Amino acid sequence: MAISLLDGSANLQCGWNLHIKKQHQHAAGLSSLVFKTGFLTDVTRLCAISSAAHGAAFRSVRAPVPKSISAARSARILCLQDNNSNTKYFDFVVVGSGVAGLRYALEVSKHGSVAIITKAEPHESNTNYAQGGVSAVLCPSDSVESHMQDTIVAGAYLCDEETVRVVCTEGPDRVKELIAIGASFDHGHDGKLHLAREGGHSHNRIVHAADMTGREIERALLKAVDDEPNIHLFGHHFAIDLLTSQGNDEIYCHGVDTLNTETQQVVRFIAKVTLLASGGAGHIYPTTTNPLVATGDGVAMARRAQAVISNMEFVQFHPTALADEGLPIKPTNRRDNAFLITEAVRGDGGILYNQSMQRFMPLYDERAELAPRDVVARSIDDQLKKRGEKYVLLDISHKPREQILAHFPNIAAECLRYGLDITSSPIPVVPAAHYMCGGIRAGLQGETNVKGLYVAGEVACTGLHGANRLASNSLLEALVFARRAVQPSIDHMTRSSLGIHASTMWTRPVLPTSLESHTMQEILFRTKTTRVELQSIMWEYVGIVRSTSRLKTAEWKIGELEAEWEEFLFRREWKPMMVGLQACEMKNLFCCAKLVVSSALARQESRGLHYIEDFPFLEESKRKPTIIFPTSLKLTWSSQQAHKLAAGAPR
Repeated sequence: MAISLLDGSANLQCGWNLHIKKQHQHAAGLSSLVFKTGFLTDVTRLCAISSAAHGAAFRSVRAPVPKSISAARSARILCLQDNNSNTKYFDFVVVGSGVAGLRYALEVSKHGSVAIITKAEPHESNTNYAQGGVSAVLCPSDSVESHMQDTIVAGAYLCDEETVRVVCTEGPDRVKELIAIGASFDHGHDGKLHLAREGGHSHNRIVHAADMTGREIERALLKAVDDEPNIHLFGHHFAIDLLTSQGNDEIYCHGVDTLNTETQQVVRFIAKVTLLASGGAGHIYPTTTNPLVATGDGVAMARRAQAVISNMEFVQFHPTALADEGLPIKPTNRRDNAFLITEAVRGDGGILYNQSMQRFMPLYDERAELAPRDVVARSIDDQLKKRGEKYVLLDISHKPREQILAHFPNIAAECLRYGLDITSSPIPVVPAAHYMCGGIRAGLQGETNVKGLYVAGEVACTGLHGANRLASNSLLEALVFARRAVQPSIDHMTRSSLGIHASTMWTRPVLPTSLESHTMQEILFRTKTTRVELQSIMWEYVGIVRSTSRLKTAEWKIGELEAEWEEFLFRREWKPMMVGLQACEMKNLFCCAKLVVSSALARQESRGLHYIEDFPFLEESKRKPTIIFPTSLKLTWSSQQAHKLAAGAPR
């Protein structure tokens, strides 16, 4: 795996072209990768952590290169499908039904047919679980410059300054568009939007709907999508792999293979443009605020499709997830995902105590409970380890009862289910995996190095978050980049030609119908236990506080676990082209876990969310994004696409 800490305009040997921000240079065997650097980074510095990437192992197939055609000839593909309904054709295909995917779909549907592919029910996304809100400069006393500064400070000065400026500048208009679509946010007694404050913010700038903001945004967007006849929503379709080809030293994306988990059929979506908005990878850890669908599918698919990945070491652990073992009445069953206690509780005056009711945050940071998430999470982690306790306490009960219930009705109701009244008692909380600041490397229009593939939301690494995400900047980033990806997507769609027989370029993945039921049960059980083992390794060795020795142990343990799991499957007649929901998720979890570990080993400094005991300080020379290039090194089955280019495909 070729990994570098990258300066802007640095020439790296990688044997392929990367188009970012409309800059492209090429020489024999060299590709100039032109990214924005970290905030105020000196572009003359270059610090390669490993040897530069050599020629990437692309398939030799040469697909037809998209040709420029007139707008008239670029007629909409109105959901054409073949006779057995297992291949569908659209102008745009969107993977994911959170805020980024839905907002993008609403815009591009004005220019062509759109398929939204979602893994479970349409509402089951990270967006739906977002409690806090959307940060935007909507108050006269606030400013774009102040929002930028807060973002950059929280991001440990690794943020892309141009990206930060774009997002903070365009954010207010994106919020107003949401309101116009039908999202309803809280207002104060003066009739104006009620703006909350959260950790790391210097002003009140969080637009919210009580403590259920994501749910309200999802509701409004889904209603708008339902009313749009040009959008077709496919629930319970698991995205297996992107359909890619090579032409003129470029990689092209032509859609995605999916598994209909209700009918157990492989359904192929051919499209001129693909947007990945599939969320994060919280389930590489045992405790996460993410829903079950967050298994890193988008990043893993993009990695297998030769996309560039960046900053995967920066995993944000939310400081305050509800600690079930501290509740008066314990839940009967273990939760699929931890219940989030929003940042806004601390923003509203909540105080953190250890179990001896000693306030501890002022000991760690002068901003106390309003410090950025990485600081608060490490402080809690330190308290738990020093005191041998399982959780700390977050107390908001000193505030008026009516205010608490008005601002946090969902949290109050959930805690009351288990015998805890938050208006009179503190809330037991513990850190949990929450957000991936890294992901698929994207330019200012959400473009990637794979032609026809765009990204938005948590799956993307735009440079906004740097080494740590500022509270409530995630929904904002999703809205801004979903909108910015629209025009280049339309331009690409109108330039592209797509034959009705394009589907025959790839052989199809197959279901394991040839395996005996008892064999499948063995495979499912082994996959389930393997998943638990991987999560345990990640928490034990790649958690909030890291060390080089523990990271190397994790690297070895994960490699061994993956090899043992694959061998177990293949000994039971599982074939490389076979697909199943649990097996595909396991592949993706392995892929993302390895990306996190490799990136963490590459960054030999402590910055933001990445704290490593061997290198406890910031290093100015290492203030650069981590870049993971496609590699020709040994691949495991988990890192290979689940389809093959057909023998008769153009070359």
